[in-house]
Amino acid sequence: MLISIVMSPIFQTILVIVLALISFVAEWVPVDLTALMVAVLLMLLGLVTPEEGVSGFGNSATITVMAMFILSAGISRTGVIQVVRNWLVDWGGQRISQQIFVMGMIVGPITAFINNTAVVAVFLPIVEDWCKVQGRSPSKLLIPLSYATVMGGMLTLIGTSTNVLASGISAQLGYGEFSIFQFSALGIIVFGIGITYLSLVAPNLLPARKPPRGEFLGRDYELNDYVSEVVVSARSSLIGQTLRASQLQRKVDIDVLEIIRENTHFPQPLADKVLASGDILIVRGSREDLLSIREERGLDILPEVQFGNESLASEISSGEEQVAEVLILSNSRLSGSTLKEIRFRQRYNTTVLAIRRGEDVLRKRLGRVPLRFGDVLLVQGPRDSILGLQTTRELLVLEQRDIENLRADKAWISVAIILSVIVLSAFNVAPIMVTALAGVIAMVLTGCLKPGELYGAVRWDIIFLLAGLIPLGIAMQKSGTTEWIAQGLLALGGNLPGYWILFLFYVATSLLTEILSNNASVVLMLPIAVEVARALSLNPFAFMFAVTFAASNSYMTPIGYQTNTMVYGPGGYRFLDFTRVGAPLSLIFSIVTPLLIVLIYGL
Repeated sequence: MLISIVMSPIFQTILVIVLALISFVAEWVPVDLTALMVAVLLMLLGLVTPEEGVSGFGNSATITVMAMFILSAGISRTGVIQVVRNWLVDWGGQRISQQIFVMGMIVGPITAFINNTAVVAVFLPIVEDWCKVQGRSPSKLLIPLSYATVMGGMLTLIGTSTNVLASGISAQLGYGEFSIFQFSALGIIVFGIGITYLSLVAPNLLPARKPPRGEFLGRDYELNDYVSEVVVSARSSLIGQTLRASQLQRKVDIDVLEIIRENTHFPQPLADKVLASGDILIVRGSREDLLSIREERGLDILPEVQFGNESLASEISSGEEQVAEVLILSNSRLSGSTLKEIRFRQRYNTTVLAIRRGEDVLRKRLGRVPLRFGDVLLVQGPRDSILGLQTTRELLVLEQRDIENLRADKAWISVAIILSVIVLSAFNVAPIMVTALAGVIAMVLTGCLKPGELYGAVRWDIIFLLAGLIPLGIAMQKSGTTEWIAQGLLALGGNLPGYWILFLFYVATSLLTEILSNNASVVLMLPIAVEVARALSLNPFAFMFAVTFAASNSYMTPIGYQTNTMVYGPGGYRFLDFTRVGAPLSLIFSIVTPLLIVLIYGL
């Protein structure tokens, strides 16, 4: 009996789901690798064929999402989004409610057609600088920025990868793909309710965790005891040696930021600079580390020098030397590596002074800290090196700067391409996958994107996540797991009115998406919802829309959605700040969205 249960396809499928859930929550490995492992395990167990196991890579949803990433990059590279940044300043006013409303009405519609992480990446520096000018804490605006882009993504089919995946699953279940504006009526009303809440209610709940950015960022990171001035004494063993040869920066946890010799400042790179008696070194390191090498290396620590002092602040961030905050992006190859492993100082010619991770600031043993998506690095280096950081796809400089390499003359072309993709799909000239791929080709042929930029534009973690999860949906259908779970749910609540069943699916999906990825929630919940709708002779589209909207109802944690994670560090938020602001919004949507679905689409 036990052996027959264990060998049952339903039991094996549920076991795979449970293992996947545990891996997603525990974060033992990246979520995209977990999804790939799920696909392999399903093939090994025989729950899907090898062809079905890799079908996710050729699925129309996966291809469409990949194409939309590239189209979004074309829009970004031509500076289209930057064009609207002045609207924020011109119409934002002085009241926080008006500022949130204007910001939401700008970024929301944009994210209906452009990947929301790209929109947040552009607007983060704009909002940071706007807050600096107004003397306002960026913590007051960055959560609304994230939430507005999440809500804006629900205005059209192509707003998020989750919508596209849900459309693909709908086609697999026999209901066809969603049209590009199929749930836009619902999305517009939900967006209006959300922006009203953010403008009128959220200002009273939003904290001011991070002070307005001052002229010198080091004060925000409380580095008083971690940056000091030391002098190379006449007895020092460092005289005549280079920093590289002395291995001073390798044996202890210190970084030399600058060398001053007779009022001459030597910036990075400093590794091959020969040290002389009387040289003043500005170093990052704890007092304990400095004291440990003081006698050994013959260094004198200058008394009563603290990082907060104006003199030291001006020395480290004036002239050619600058201090800046940079955010590690979601597609960064730096995630999971340490500063030492990637040779950060040598690669970018800048030194990391501190790392902000949400509400926490890390100042010790920085070279050994595994980096994560959403970390904010406080870096110091030459002006040209800081400018160079904004050209990398790995990092985002959190300060609005003029980017000279934008192809502004191609802006109207990229907009025309996006509009063509939308119009052709809306009028059923061709499926969205075909029009999106045609748009990708047009972006390259018109010079909006260079061929080499295509691969860097794609969020490969999302692509592998989708490709790995799609076989799980196939296995659930083939094994009968979807029907088995649906029958169990019907036994528990099949006598409830249709609205309340829709409400329960919305809430369950919302809770699931807070601990899993939104794509995983759609794969798990959408087939079950459709099966329940079939059994009760209810509108399956109503249930699919409920699950799709709930999967993007990620407002209660900083890890529930990529854009939340992006603003977590820059805003200096605490984990529960998202719950305080997002829980009421999630509750409102949980009640209102199912009701709107019933009224608009019928049940």
